[in-house]
Amino acid sequence: MAEKKLSLANCIEIALKNATSAKKAEYSLKLQGADVLRSYGSFLPRLSVSASYIPYNLSRTYTTNSQDNLAASPFKIKTENESVSFTLTTSLNLFNGFHDYASLQSSLDNKQAASHTLSRALENVAFDVTQAYYQVLLNRELLDISRENLLAAQDQLTLTDRQFQVGLKSMIDRYQQQADTAESGQSVIKAENRWQQSKLELLRRLQIDPGTKIALEPSPDELKTVAFVTPDIDSLATVALNRRNDLKSKELETRGAKWQITEARAQWYPALNLNFNASTAGTEYMRQTYNGLPREYSYPSLSDQLGNSIGYSVALNMSWTVFDGFQTRYNVQSAKINQMNKSLDVADLKRNIVIDLQQAAGEYTSAFRQIETARISLKAAHSAFEGIKKKYELGAASFIELSTARATLFNARSTLSQANYNLALQKNVLDFTTGNRPLP
Repeated sequence: MAEKKLSLANCIEIALKNATSAKKAEYSLKLQGADVLRSYGSFLPRLSVSASYIPYNLSRTYTTNSQDNLAASPFKIKTENESVSFTLTTSLNLFNGFHDYASLQSSLDNKQAASHTLSRALENVAFDVTQAYYQVLLNRELLDISRENLLAAQDQLTLTDRQFQVGLKSMIDRYQQQADTAESGQSVIKAENRWQQSKLELLRRLQIDPGTKIALEPSPDELKTVAFVTPDIDSLATVALNRRNDLKSKELETRGAKWQITEARAQWYPALNLNFNASTAGTEYMRQTYNGLPREYSYPSLSDQLGNSIGYSVALNMSWTVFDGFQTRYNVQSAKINQMNKSLDVADLKRNIVIDLQQAAGEYTSAFRQIETARISLKAAHSAFEGIKKKYELGAASFIELSTARATLFNARSTLSQANYNLALQKNVLDFTTGNRPLP
């Protein structure tokens, strides 16, 4: 399988396309759109049409012919016929306590909330992938540093072997250097394992074939260090409270829940409906048998019967539930509690946004300071290592001093790399917390 080269923009684009959370949020938005359409439909008249065709109907009854003889015994009548009927019914709600209006407003608010939820889900995906992407780059750089440290240790071991052969180094120095080289090899193995694990975590977030081989190729601007500007918490908080899609979603859900209170209260009011009904029917034939004597009845054609037998009715119906066992009262209280809970969620989210911004701004400021400190530390460690290395080669320094200096240099290089990537990560966290995360 060919290796797939990816930049940060490529990773975000793939993740946004495949992310399950984003797809679920999109499906929820579609469902809310259908709910809005249903709410609009509540203002339209209901319409139903029914048709019935009875190819054969048989009924048997007993009756008396009162005109001939009041004392006569009942005789049997057998009736057979074929019939067709059509009915059209429509009903328009004129008033139901503003239930339909409140339901529509709630649906509109929830649809907008679902739209903001989708936007925040996409931002979450982009943020998560960016974190994983930078972690892969950091682990790759730490692996490179570990390999360079191993090469330096191997070179030093080669030099120590030669010095041992000419009598400049003791067997103990040789063994110590071998142990130090082996330890550096172990560090490379661990660094390589961390790098592979981070790549798998990135693949998990991209949701592509786990067997895909990827190689990250950062664009020149991805790790570009910008000039440090002290974050203004008040300004960032104002921006965040205006931009955060999750906060907008919560606020719209709260407004929708308030309309649901009105919707629940509608059951306390009477409902007024205008009903219209039109129907027609026809009989193809009718045959009756009186005590075994058949009698046929002739009817006009079905089309004439259906056209001439149309009946209409218009009715204005009012219904009012006087007592429903306090069910409506419970529904109203439930809607109120739901709205109050959502209001609390909004207040909590606002407080958490400000706290998260304070933490992110502090981490971002600290990341800049760590870079400056790490650069000074690396410069000093490099100078110290070069000096001790020369002294060790001349026999004026012990192996412990050399090993300590090399470890200090290795840690300083690793710390600087971590500080550089930590700055990029903290900038990403600050943008995400502010709601200022642009999507491709």
